[in-house]
Amino acid sequence: MPGELAIFPLETVLFPEGVLTLRVFEARYLDLVSECTASGAPFGVCLITHGSEIDPGAVHEPIGCTARIVDFDVEDSGLLNVRAIGGQRFRVLQRQLRRDGLIRADIEMIDPDEEVRVPEEHADCETLVRRLVDDLVAREQDPMRRMIAEPYRFDSASWVSNRICEFLPIAPRARQKLMELDDAVTRLSLIHQYLHQHQVL
Repeated sequence: MPGELAIFPLETVLFPEGVLTLRVFEARYLDLVSECTASGAPFGVCLITHGSEIDPGAVHEPIGCTARIVDFDVEDSGLLNVRAIGGQRFRVLQRQLRRDGLIRADIEMIDPDEEVRVPEEHADCETLVRRLVDDLVAREQDPMRRMIAEPYRFDSASWVSNRICEFLPIAPRARQKLMELDDAVTRLSLIHQYLHQHQVL
């Protein structure tokens, strides 16, 4: 992984192995997509804390997730539709707004969650994600258009917790805090508690 990333500040939180869909129209981001597609390099996604997605001076969270483009198409209007998959979390050490309007940052990678199985006491979370995937598969035959990407790792506490986080009706800041947690079982426990409190499980 590079020690420098182009940062795409968004009003959303990307999780490892999560699906990100974008409609790109600004010249600076069209150039970024072209560069990443040609080189196979990732870009970084960080949640905006101040400003907007079209604001070159947008302030963002220091912890984000890399994204790698897996598909794209161009509409007749010139808009670029991009599908990317979340990679690994990172921490911004220093950032700079370049003349091309892109934020480029020196980053350090954050170790992935330790791979552990879904604990027995949280098995209903695994069942919930299986239902979500079954519903997505039933409604969309094309895997490249589903909002949960293969491979489906239902026995992974990290994968299951991250997928539920993406669908929870919570504020982006709360989603960010869950993404930043270093322990997948802790993340899953908090989600489990939330789902029981709101009578989802």
